[in-house]
Amino acid sequence: MLLEPNDAKCVIDKLLHKNGEAYFMFNRLRKKKVSEEDTPVNTPSSARMNMFFFAAFVIFSILIFRLAFVQFVEGPELTYMETSRNTKDIPLAPVRGPIYDATGKVALAYSEPVQSLYVLLYEDYRNDDRKQEAQELAEELAAVFKQFNPGDKEQPDAEEIIKRLDLDYQKTFGYVPRLVKSDLTTKEVAYFMEKKAEFPGVMVLEENVRKYDPDGVAVQVIGYTREFKRAPDTLEKYKAIRESASTQRDPGLVYHEEEKVGFDGLELQYQEELRGRSGYQSIDIDARNLPDGTMNLTPPEKGDSLITTINKEIQMVAQQAITDELRKLPKAVTGYAVAMEVDTGNVVAMASMPDYDPNDWDYEKIKYVFRNGTIASFPPDDSRPSRAESVVLLGSVIKPLSVLIGLKENLFTTGQTYFDQGYATLGKDGRKVRNSHSAFNGSITARRAIEKSSNAFMIDMVGKGLYNKYGATRGVNEWDKYMKQFGLGVSTGVDLPKEYLGTLEYNSDNNESGLTRLAFASFGQQAKYTTLQLAQYTTMLANKGKRMEPHLVKEIRDADGNIVKKIKPKVLNEVDFADAYWNEVHKGMVTKVSSFDGFPYDYARKTGTSEQGTGPNKKENGVFIAFAPRDNPKLAIAVVVPEGGFGSVSASPIARKIFDAYDEVYGLDGTPKGKKDQVKDTE
Repeated sequence: MLLEPNDAKCVIDKLLHKNGEAYFMFNRLRKKKVSEEDTPVNTPSSARMNMFFFAAFVIFSILIFRLAFVQFVEGPELTYMETSRNTKDIPLAPVRGPIYDATGKVALAYSEPVQSLYVLLYEDYRNDDRKQEAQELAEELAAVFKQFNPGDKEQPDAEEIIKRLDLDYQKTFGYVPRLVKSDLTTKEVAYFMEKKAEFPGVMVLEENVRKYDPDGVAVQVIGYTREFKRAPDTLEKYKAIRESASTQRDPGLVYHEEEKVGFDGLELQYQEELRGRSGYQSIDIDARNLPDGTMNLTPPEKGDSLITTINKEIQMVAQQAITDELRKLPKAVTGYAVAMEVDTGNVVAMASMPDYDPNDWDYEKIKYVFRNGTIASFPPDDSRPSRAESVVLLGSVIKPLSVLIGLKENLFTTGQTYFDQGYATLGKDGRKVRNSHSAFNGSITARRAIEKSSNAFMIDMVGKGLYNKYGATRGVNEWDKYMKQFGLGVSTGVDLPKEYLGTLEYNSDNNESGLTRLAFASFGQQAKYTTLQLAQYTTMLANKGKRMEPHLVKEIRDADGNIVKKIKPKVLNEVDFADAYWNEVHKGMVTKVSSFDGFPYDYARKTGTSEQGTGPNKKENGVFIAFAPRDNPKLAIAVVVPEGGFGSVSASPIARKIFDAYDEVYGLDGTPKGKKDQVKDTE
């Protein structure tokens, strides 16, 4: 640090004084010693000593005068340089890691390198005298682009280049390089590298563009990316990152405003793992915030890769199956399916149709389909042309659980019979709630009540049974407790963001009595759940009470392919029901479904047709659940087709095709039925 002039003068005066005083004292001592020893002053030894001390005096004096010169002559300039120079680290977006399907060989999302042209402003072009120079540079660059891409309408002209140069610093500081054009051709890259000396400040940098499997595999599951500058306004995760930016000391964790970050799906859920670390360009800047010197580059680091549980082959079958069924149905416009392994919780297929092309993002085209309908709810929070809801009443697929609750609560026994006259009555006014088609089933057991889908049995034996045992409030609470134990109305634990937990109408204050709510809940008309919640519930039916955590990522690997983390199967909770109760329910899940004709395995299933609204606004939603094989379940499937009508017609054909695809790839009995040379999953 330089001294103030007065302080410096005092220091120098003292040094000069001390220097002279030291020389004088040394000379007196030397003479005294010589006189005492009667040694002549001009002896060779004395002369050498005189020369040594004279040289020391001269050197010391030169240093003192140099200090004075630096302080008083060069001081103002050095002070300006000290206060005006600074070093800035300009972040470079990291290389985002890929997302693979279950085989570990099919990339569902990946980063593709591209060359981009940047311009570093070494002058302040806000001055009108210099703007002409910038205009000339813009025209030269536009001419080069036109020379190599004469038919490209997307390339910037001179006017657009001036906007991108941001000469007035409206978007960023002067020292930040300006992106002029991305995805340069090889000829453009070669030209600018060859003519580098003619374009000072022009740089060709490698960047990465996020690409997705062109076949459109589970696009809502994979998610999408957008610029970081948009993220903090809508996502809390990025809001926190922006707020902590000023205290972030690790350049590798600094986010650039133009950096692409995950906005939904796995891209958002695993943002930190996929992102990697930022690179940065270190450059000295002056007091004008303009670059002053050369730029040093620290390259970015590649993020980790995800190995998902989604098998592309099975996923594509699920997507196509839904699309094919939607073409046949007069009212249905959407469909959802989830296939989940019973023992592992691996989600091998998760389809929300229709979907979109993630490589051609146009919000106006995709605003009604870009969200994952298997875990999300819309409407009412989304204005869609069709009022088909993604979260629907379950209808009869709840009946296996209703029977389990009745047995567990000792409301009836496995062998007890009930006379089903086709309806049940509610309230003092004798309101009748009928079976589908007012079917008269006669004397039936709990098992037959599931098979025949008896609303009357569920109302009289379960709904009324809970009400009579506990009363209205506690009866509803007991029902709610069982629902949540089976994953209905709570988070499934899936590794995806923005999961909807369900609409629990039986808990709402809708002016209905506790008896009415319990009665209608018992046959699936008092709560709406997601397709994933329904799949988790079906898995619990299959494995007799273990609520497996569904997950879509099974491994995380670093850039060198080393396993960083393995996601192991996880049991979220277990329920304790007698094995006889499970067996009774499984034996009842034998509804006749024509779409499974010729299916080579014994399997358990339940169809459902949930009704919403009345009169002209009445909607019938197709719902279907199944697991196979019955005695050693490997796969559980849930399908929902809003406004699809009967589940046996609209939803079951989709499930059948998914079972067949799984059998080909993995084998429902453990032996794959497909081609021997097909791609196997990574271990």
